[in-house]
Amino acid sequence: MENTCIWPHKDYIDVNQLTPELANYLMDLAEQFRQVNNRQVKKVPTLRGRSVVLFFSEDSTRTRTSFDMAGKRLSCDTFALGKSGSSLNKGESLKDTALTLQAMNPDVIVIRHSSSGAPKFLADRLGCSIINAGDGWHGHPTQALLDLFTLRRRWNGEFKDKELLIVGDIAHSRVARSNVDLLTMMGVKVHIFGPSTLMPAGVETWPVTVHKKFKEALEGKDAIMCLRLQQERMRGGLLPDLSEYSNTFCLTPELLRLAKPGCLVMHPGPIMRGMDLSAEIADSVESTILEQVNAGVATRMALLMALCTRNGQEISE
Repeated sequence: MENTCIWPHKDYIDVNQLTPELANYLMDLAEQFRQVNNRQVKKVPTLRGRSVVLFFSEDSTRTRTSFDMAGKRLSCDTFALGKSGSSLNKGESLKDTALTLQAMNPDVIVIRHSSSGAPKFLADRLGCSIINAGDGWHGHPTQALLDLFTLRRRWNGEFKDKELLIVGDIAHSRVARSNVDLLTMMGVKVHIFGPSTLMPAGVETWPVTVHKKFKEALEGKDAIMCLRLQQERMRGGLLPDLSEYSNTFCLTPELLRLAKPGCLVMHPGPIMRGMDLSAEIADSVESTILEQVNAGVATRMALLMALCTRNGQEISE
């Protein structure tokens, strides 16, 4: 495998760093790594000797594991650090923890943090590369990459005139924010629907169509992205009753029939069956949920390689 890196950034903090050309570069690279991941031997020596710190101060299964796997399959050394196992739990500041990590000379720090802006804070102060693995309500730019990769494969690279609906807790979703920006940039028409109390402030300035009725929102859609209720981020009173939410906002087979035939159903996980979408939908042929998980390893391999070889050197297997 040969590929010349054109990545111009030290860090990956936000999807707004991307252009369509850069996004497609990462997608092409991820496709090559997807093929590597389907082999019996899934490891390449591409980044042997590089070190990646996984600094997750919030819970994570998919993102943390896929970054760990992505690093190892590129022959990186990966080191995991969580809040419960770090000096953050003793009151040490984020800055001092990060400076301590940098003194150990990692090549990349992948950070998930409850505070919006924490990855940018580190990127401005540290010489190693920083990857945002989710910060507060702000963004989840690597999730947007894997969602884009999933759609590109399903839509044969055609994004123009495609329409995607995001349903659920938009206000607390960093996934929604990153996907709106990236998918819109690639030519997808994005729509959103959810409880009025779970719509973000300033949503009228977003490049989306906001719907008031589920049936209307579903009509003519090529893909639907369901989101979970992030109750851990909510204040009281935003939702009167969970069963009422499920009755109104849960995607069912009957509702899905209102969308285009073959409409894809996406979810960033973890899924709440019967709340975000029905079990029948989660296990249906229209569901891309496990494809998204699979895409997470390939796209994060592509991103790690782009950051670690950003001086344009050629890499080969």
